Amino acid sequence: MELAQRETTLCMGVKPLWGKLAMIATQDIALNIFFKRRIVLGKENLPKEGAVVLAPTHRSRWDALMLTMAAGRRVTKRDCRFMVTLSEMQGLQGWFLNRLGCFPVNKKKPSLVSLRYSIDLLVAGKQLVVFPEGRINRKRKPIKIEKGLVRLSQLAFRNGVDVKVVPIGLGYSEVIPKFFGQAAICFGEPIKISEPGRLAAADFDTKLAESMHLAEKNALSAVGRIS
Repeated sequence: MELAQRETTLCMGVKPLWGKLAMIATQDIALNIFFKRRIVLGKENLPKEGAVVLAPTHRSRWDALMLTMAAGRRVTKRDCRFMVTLSEMQGLQGWFLNRLGCFPVNKKKPSLVSLRYSIDLLVAGKQLVVFPEGRINRKRKPIKIEKGLVRLSQLAFRNGVDVKVVPIGLGYSEVIPKFFGQAAICFGEPIKISEPGRLAAADFDTKLAESMHLAEKNALSAVGRIS
């Protein structure tokens, strides 16, 4: 009940009709036309049930489409609920995202409503997507994890939720994906946080960054790029 009530203040949840149309438009048409080859690695590491946070590297606007293709309803029987910035929820794009399970977060000043909603999703055993780097990083600088994900994981743990955080690497045959190129996504082994406090958070961030880097290295290798 709390999840449904809080959802109405942030977004419109996942509308079944729009969800089906989005899968056809993105997975059957856009991805198929743009990329000549799409590769999924580490599928065995993707939990099919329970609270899951998908934590991918962020290299392109295509990342979200690759995620829903490899971990969305057609594969896991559940939707990817994206945590996105306020700017992404504006205009026509925001209109669609609002009906596809996305919800906004003010990165500079996160509201208690958005944070509580994120925890409610995990308590309900949903699949949440958080880009730990916070923005697209095409230069592939060392992965720097923003604090939001570990805080969310620790709060969920305090609420009795066994959260699995899946490190994910995305790789494309070109730095900026080009038509008829290749794309790969690699799922690493899930990581759990089972302790509160700064030391546990720092250890978690280190493990997550290393696992994301390794997953990305595997994805890049799959499309023929030297990592």
